[in-house]
Amino acid sequence: MLHIDGDGGTMRDKTRGMAPVATAMVAALALAGCGGGAESGTSGTASGDVTIELAQWWEPELPDGALRGLMDQFEEQNPGIKVKLLSGPYADTKEQLVAGAAAGTMSDVVGLDGAWVSDFAKQGAIQDLSQVMSDHSYDDSQLASQVKIDDKAYMIPLVNFVYPMFTNTDLMESAGVEAVPTTRSEFADAASKIAATGNNASGWILPLSQESPNGVQNDVMSWVWASGGSMLTSDGKPDVDNGDVKSAVEFIKGMWDAGDIAEGAFTMKEQDKVENFTNGRVGMMIDSLAHITTIQEANPDLNFKISAVPAEDGYTGTRGMPYASWGIGISANTEHPEEAWKLVEFLLSKDVNSELSNDAMAFPGNTEAKPEFVDENQIYKEAFEIWNSSTPANEFVGLPVSETLMREFDEQFQGYLNGDVDVDTMLSNVQQAWEGEF
Repeated sequence: MLHIDGDGGTMRDKTRGMAPVATAMVAALALAGCGGGAESGTSGTASGDVTIELAQWWEPELPDGALRGLMDQFEEQNPGIKVKLLSGPYADTKEQLVAGAAAGTMSDVVGLDGAWVSDFAKQGAIQDLSQVMSDHSYDDSQLASQVKIDDKAYMIPLVNFVYPMFTNTDLMESAGVEAVPTTRSEFADAASKIAATGNNASGWILPLSQESPNGVQNDVMSWVWASGGSMLTSDGKPDVDNGDVKSAVEFIKGMWDAGDIAEGAFTMKEQDKVENFTNGRVGMMIDSLAHITTIQEANPDLNFKISAVPAEDGYTGTRGMPYASWGIGISANTEHPEEAWKLVEFLLSKDVNSELSNDAMAFPGNTEAKPEFVDENQIYKEAFEIWNSSTPANEFVGLPVSETLMREFDEQFQGYLNGDVDVDTMLSNVQQAWEGEF
């Protein structure tokens, strides 16, 4: 979120579940008791080793011992540096980082969600990584993406969870759709044919619950980004009422009016979308690659494919690929900036990033890395090829109050779909609301 997933974390948080309650409580207590940074006691140990803290929510989401194993590799390669993992569920990690940012006691190295970056950067709680990379002559061309505020990178995605289009092969064939749609017109045509089969199936599914408004990011704006469009100006300010966004919402409105979108969209959440697709009630959806295993385990007989989100007819540029990430940053108050950077650089190195991505079943932040799992499953292999030929796209990453922005858009978009306002009024209202947030 990204996907960023609008209600926090990546979709992997939801599909793999949290650590057992006891583990989570211990982890949360550990986070609460270890402030990090200048006041955390990380200046050294009796043996003279420097100990740095890495606070994150990833360890409970990875195979047992995977992250600790990487830290052991790091310590072996960097004698004199020890890494203390502060691990807990996503929500607890966020709470402790917010508290640490306010108190100036944030851990040396921190796992970041893109939705947190703007606030932490404005607080001066995390370092300008562009300057850090420059100081260390680091070649950032190997990075798949960076999260920047005012053209300064504050977060680097370590692994990425992408959001391609899923298509139900059997529903497509029964509707007479011969090929996976690559353009908007092909998509709308396929959705119409699937909805017309009379099999109680809808062509497309669109979750627009305002309680969890990440559908705006994953299912609406993905159409803008897929065709190289943007919802922001070149300097990162709101630009929601531009032609790219207008074209995308009008496209969705056309399918809505035709009755080709699944009913219940206004209260539907992400998990409802996945359940409907898994049960064969919808022909197409845009969703996290992290759900592939969930879908296959829940319905082994479901035949489906993944592909890039269709682009506007006539578009020939690079496709934007929606994504969410496990990001990494460095505390502005760390007493060990050199050691902290060494750990970040280690996790971004080709071989280590490949291993971490493989463990997470995600795509690497280093463009030269390649996880093993992409060669073991045809769907993942195709997804990896799509990822490498696309541009990571999630403009909500790094924005202030990103969930609020999604909810404000959602409210107006529902009114537009319902026929309460026209498209220009809708976009003007969103633009005004967003300007107030910036």
